[in-house]
Amino acid sequence: MPLIEHIRELRSRLIKSFLGIVVGTGVGLWFFDPIWKFLQQPYCQLPEKNRLGKGCGLVVNGLTEGFFLNLKISLIVGVVVSSPIWLYQLWAFIAPGLYQRERRWTYIFLAASVPLFAGGAVLAYVTLDKGLGILLGFVPNGTTALITVSSYLGYAVAMLLVFGVTFELPLIVVILNLAGVLTHARIRKSRRLIIFGLFVFAAVATPSQDPFTMMALALPTVVLFEVAEIIAYVHDRRKAARPDPYADLSDDEASPLDLPDGEIEDGERV
Repeated sequence: MPLIEHIRELRSRLIKSFLGIVVGTGVGLWFFDPIWKFLQQPYCQLPEKNRLGKGCGLVVNGLTEGFFLNLKISLIVGVVVSSPIWLYQLWAFIAPGLYQRERRWTYIFLAASVPLFAGGAVLAYVTLDKGLGILLGFVPNGTTALITVSSYLGYAVAMLLVFGVTFELPLIVVILNLAGVLTHARIRKSRRLIIFGLFVFAAVATPSQDPFTMMALALPTVVLFEVAEIIAYVHDRRKAARPDPYADLSDDEASPLDLPDGEIEDGERV
């Protein structure tokens, strides 16, 4: 396919993905009230002393913040709802250029990445109120924290993304092992350093950076890393048990060429 045809196909894929996101955003606007009630629920579960008034206590700062809140949440919902559309468009654009083995790895990555990301997001949502309680616990007595909806939404979205993306790290280890880039021996040799790095990453990446949220992110990630190490161990054992087709060949001997019928060898057609 000429370059201009690739550009036209890319444009078509991008337009279809954009239309899918627009439709998903419309769905987010239609169901905004239950979605927002679900998102603010962790904050509403905090004790009343940490909230302003008897309700949830979130405030809107300015005339336009309410509008942009609707837009942000609807856009996030639109990206999530339309993910099957734009993921398919992305796959349909790059799949023709992949080998069969690379396509198989891509299937494995997609099949595992979605539940891993969802599991991390669920864990972040469950522990969201604990991190908020620790942060608001530092507010001095006699004062009330004035939390805007924008700051709370930014904190919640950051927690969901950080937990979801971090749960993908062990999957990357498995993919690198299957590709032959990272062996189990190297993983085992660097296990302590990797585990220490996971705890440091959890301490830095979490928005609240409190000990509870750090442990809630680091411990499951370490467990997933151990599972990835076991998978790498089994894969390397199976790979080592396979017979080497080049074991009987000399390093100085040229490999024979098995030419199909109709090819030319030594100047003659065979």
